[in-house]
Amino acid sequence: MGKGKLAKFADMEAFENVFQYPFSVIDNVPFEMKGRWRDMYFNNSNPIVLELGCGRGEYAVGLARKYPDINFIGVDIKGARMWTGARQALDEGLKNVAFLRTNIEIIDRFFDKDEVQQIWLTFSDPQMKHVRKRLTSTTFMTRYRRFMEDGGLVHVKTDSNFLYTYTRCMAEHNQLPIHVATADLYHTPGMDEQLLSIQTYYESMWMERGIDIKYICLGLPREGELSEPDVEIPMDEYRSYHREKRSPKETAK
Repeated sequence: MGKGKLAKFADMEAFENVFQYPFSVIDNVPFEMKGRWRDMYFNNSNPIVLELGCGRGEYAVGLARKYPDINFIGVDIKGARMWTGARQALDEGLKNVAFLRTNIEIIDRFFDKDEVQQIWLTFSDPQMKHVRKRLTSTTFMTRYRRFMEDGGLVHVKTDSNFLYTYTRCMAEHNQLPIHVATADLYHTPGMDEQLLSIQTYYESMWMERGIDIKYICLGLPREGELSEPDVEIPMDEYRSYHREKRSPKETAK
């Protein structure tokens, strides 16, 4: 690990807005705020919104600026990236945003029933070859149900046509309500300003390369068994996470 990363990890140990519970320690270190984020940290009764896979925290911090009456929590395992958003939130005095460094696979260990109202998934790895690792898979949707309010919203912004198509098929197959779905967010009339005004690092990068941004918002009712759709979806023309710098149009030349 580089010296820069070590320095950031040392910084975050003292950040009052960061809670670090990676998988390696959670079994031995109790998390006392489960079900009590509002009274133990935020000191209010406002709704809670998670950004899962928050990276540098651009979206969580951007939303916190715009919506002071909503509490936001950015979640990721990569602390060196998270440091950026956590530091910015502290410097700006934003009291309605926190960061949780942990594995998203155990996210239900940190929140209690009905504690979370919405989830944002911003430019997640599509995991084209591993369905159970997709953050919109029924495996993860089942986890989210354990702590989201009944009918809570899951927002997905992605450059990946594969992830967008899969998520839509999954929702339709399980009869989950789809409130909004567009394969070209920035050229769809009537989109909420919230969707357009905050851009993550990856979002800006893909737009510069000529890749359309997709968005889907679905409701997650608590009842009903979830199952995976039996569909074949074309793979993206670029790699899933460390993707090529060329756009699909350039690659085709």
